Amino acid sequence: MKKFWPWLRLLLAVAILVGLGVRLGTGAFLDGLRAIDAFSVTAALAIGLVTTVLSAGRWVLVARRLGLSLSLGTAISDYYRAQLVNAVLPAGVLGDVHRAVSHGRQAGDVGRGVRAVFFERFAGQLVLVGIGVAVLLTHPAAGLGLDLDATTAGLVLTGLAVAAVAGWRIRPVRRILVSTLADGIRLLSLKTWPAVLGLSAAAVAGYVAMFVVAARAAGSQATIAQLAPVVVLALLIMAIPVNIGGFGPREAFLAVAFGAAGLGAQQGFTTGIVYGVLALVAALPGAVVLFLSRRAETEQAEVVAERLDESREQELALAR
Repeated sequence: MKKFWPWLRLLLAVAILVGLGVRLGTGAFLDGLRAIDAFSVTAALAIGLVTTVLSAGRWVLVARRLGLSLSLGTAISDYYRAQLVNAVLPAGVLGDVHRAVSHGRQAGDVGRGVRAVFFERFAGQLVLVGIGVAVLLTHPAAGLGLDLDATTAGLVLTGLAVAAVAGWRIRPVRRILVSTLADGIRLLSLKTWPAVLGLSAAAVAGYVAMFVVAARAAGSQATIAQLAPVVVLALLIMAIPVNIGGFGPREAFLAVAFGAAGLGAQQGFTTGIVYGVLALVAALPGAVVLFLSRRAETEQAEVVAERLDESREQELALAR
């Protein structure tokens, strides 16, 4: 099953997009592409820079607290590269996996490097969920039936508890949980977690701003109060690892949510397309990082090859 799961995720994402295309027509997709102009592209690059710096700063704080060295400049470049890989490859997490393993190898502790990225991303998702709950409690999405109650919250917590107990019975998982818990306790410091949560909240504000830019470019005149609950839930939906470069469940949800809220299903689908393209534009500086890192690796390989040739020549000279 593990062998077929990546292909199944890809097929599911394709099926979602094809279904939306059949239901809403290709016009909504083309409208999304036509809606992108110089202003939205500039705004995407600017917002992307801010959110990337904020997220990279969060990563630096977590990594240093766990005893790993990481400069802000390196974190920004690696974060840009990870975002680009996440945006162009299925699942949307391969870039984060690469930066976690790469940083762990450079720091001499792959396990802790992976845990640093896990906690950094977890903090972002935790803040997003918290903001989402607050928004839905104060501005429930009209027509979506998203009102929260104690029963629903209790069922969710019970499910998480059952999953945790089941995972604890598996020894490899137990070892991972023990190491993760130990590092998690280290992060419970007033010098770390308030700053991490603050950076995460600021980054979420940037993602919401990007969605608003996308909605306006797509022609939506909905107010911020109308968009807020839909946008926050869309950000959570994007965490589902069934997509093609981020496209898939996000567009399906936005089509349903916009339609249920009286904003038009086609408008929601178009907004999702615009957001996806703008998110890719915002990650494009990662291409420069990829090019420069590839060039640096090539130059380093050439230097190593030259040194090997020189050593061989010296050995031959001594042999003579």
